[in-house]
Amino acid sequence: MANPLLRSLFSNRSSSLLHRISNFTRSFSVAPATTSPSLDNYPDPTKLRNVAVIAHVDHGKTTLMDRLLRQCGADIPHERAMDSISLERERGITISSKVTSIPWNGNELNMVDTPGHADFGGEVERVVGMVEGAILVVDAGEGPLAQTKFVLAKALKYGLRPILLMNKVDRPAVSEERCDEVESLVFDLFANLGATEEQLDFPVLYASAKEGWASSSFTKSPPENARNMSSLLDAIVNHVPPPTANTEAPFQMLVSMMERDFYLGRILTGRISSGVLRVGDKVHGIQHKDSGVEKVEEGKVTKLMKKKGTSMVLIDIAGAGDIISMTGLAKPSIGHTVANVEVMTALPIVELDPPTISMTFGVNDSPLAGRDGTHLTGGKIGDRLMAEAETNLAINVLPALSESYEVQGRGELQLGILIENMRREGFELSVSPPKVMYKVEKGEKLEPLEEVTVEVNEEHVGLVMEALSHRRAEVLDMGPVPGHVGRTRMSLTCPSRGLVGYRSVFSSDTRGTGFMHRAFLKYAKHRGPLGNVRKGVLVSMGYGPITAHALVSLEPRGTLFVTPGMETYDGMIVGEHSRDTDLDVNPVRMKELTNIRAANKDENVKLTPPRLMTLEEAIGYVASDELIEVTPKSIRLRKRYLDSNKRKTMSKRPKE
Repeated sequence: MANPLLRSLFSNRSSSLLHRISNFTRSFSVAPATTSPSLDNYPDPTKLRNVAVIAHVDHGKTTLMDRLLRQCGADIPHERAMDSISLERERGITISSKVTSIPWNGNELNMVDTPGHADFGGEVERVVGMVEGAILVVDAGEGPLAQTKFVLAKALKYGLRPILLMNKVDRPAVSEERCDEVESLVFDLFANLGATEEQLDFPVLYASAKEGWASSSFTKSPPENARNMSSLLDAIVNHVPPPTANTEAPFQMLVSMMERDFYLGRILTGRISSGVLRVGDKVHGIQHKDSGVEKVEEGKVTKLMKKKGTSMVLIDIAGAGDIISMTGLAKPSIGHTVANVEVMTALPIVELDPPTISMTFGVNDSPLAGRDGTHLTGGKIGDRLMAEAETNLAINVLPALSESYEVQGRGELQLGILIENMRREGFELSVSPPKVMYKVEKGEKLEPLEEVTVEVNEEHVGLVMEALSHRRAEVLDMGPVPGHVGRTRMSLTCPSRGLVGYRSVFSSDTRGTGFMHRAFLKYAKHRGPLGNVRKGVLVSMGYGPITAHALVSLEPRGTLFVTPGMETYDGMIVGEHSRDTDLDVNPVRMKELTNIRAANKDENVKLTPPRLMTLEEAIGYVASDELIEVTPKSIRLRKRYLDSNKRKTMSKRPKE
């Protein structure tokens, strides 16, 4: 480049580009390290406390985390600040475990918020190994329920000493006698789960997370100077032991969480079990194999991060016992060990409960395929499912026939969340109904049983009992709900296959006033075929837009799932038949035109509002010979075989 003018122009453009890149890097969401720490400026392990917050659904874990963050000076942008996924905020539930750290009186508390639903039990299992203590949150009005038992069993198995926090004591129905009753129920639960003497000596605190206070003694309105979370934070510091940490040993960390970032790549989060990690250190990922320990990848630590409050902060060094995030490796995932390059010993991995339910995800092959989505091929669906299995250990993905994949999980809610995320990302797919995963031991067929707790008004008990008896449920206990006149609580065991799709039926049977909670119990002997739990369906035999004229004559036949103007095709399900058999109907029939003027117009037709299915209802509704067609804009039910002659042929075959 001999011309000096060209040389100057090129150098100006290069410097401008560098300036823009540096600005982009500076504007990245990770906050810069507040201080430039010296090489030994990592938290003293004796000042660390690693604690998980565990509880049943809706007992107040995430609200409690909000109040603890606010007490320790964190800026909370909105309620339920730890629920960062859009689906979590929409549904008001926690789906994945999150970790953050809060300072308190010179100590650093690493708090892990966990989900309460049984379907997301894998999230609880994988983080329990990261902590030394747990806060067991129990609603003082409801007492311990099915999922309380599940999460507590996991905590006790790992030797944690939980702190019992009675939440919602400000409610009018909660008295000191009720709290004593709940405490004795929790004590019995500890004893039944095989707790040690030390674990049975648990401290009890009383709190109202909504009002933002905790107390070591029962009260409904503490004095103004005590309306804070200090009692709980002090109990954590005094009762939870600091991590046993050896900072002199070589660095080792078990990866417990993983996420992807477009800028930083793969972010691995875990608890450092030994040693010290600095930015720039050479590390490698290793994993257990049948043949021994195998190296996954070697690399260099490019960034070290720690969640403080609601923001991610860059750090230069981290020591044993701390929970941190690191980048620099592209292949290790959850369950792998990241260690110094000279270490070839992998840390023991967390044992997860087996999946109990499976669904088949395949390419959408309906006549309306390809209209809404952008990711349509089997390869793209497979890549997305494999990526999900990497970040969520409770899901297994197995290739099946003809570009389809069998996805195994804990329940229809967990798989429903996965399908909802995929349709929001632009995927189109067809999904089979959930199938329960059986076991055969000593020639006997075993099926997964679930423990179900039901709370309903007295007038609905008969309906609920009848519906659950058809689903092979057996009642263990039944009695009035303390503090609620006219309410009945039942404890039952029921096969998982019987509960598929029951939640929406339960809501309509109890007019929305009932509560139902469930958790996996054990595998037990197969209880035989289910009773009559669903009627037949109305199947379309026409292609095109649905007309109001056709729907008027179909209304007496059953409940409709569609509205006029929707597109339909041969084999699509448009309603539920009033009888137990399927019925082929024509919902696209037009009104015949004549040369005689008619006084009434088609617009005057008044139709009953249809039953529009949500994704969860559709998953629970479809039968074994049906599929759910999922696209970004619509959810349709269809027969597996669209041709009516093929359906008749297949129906004559013996069922498995």
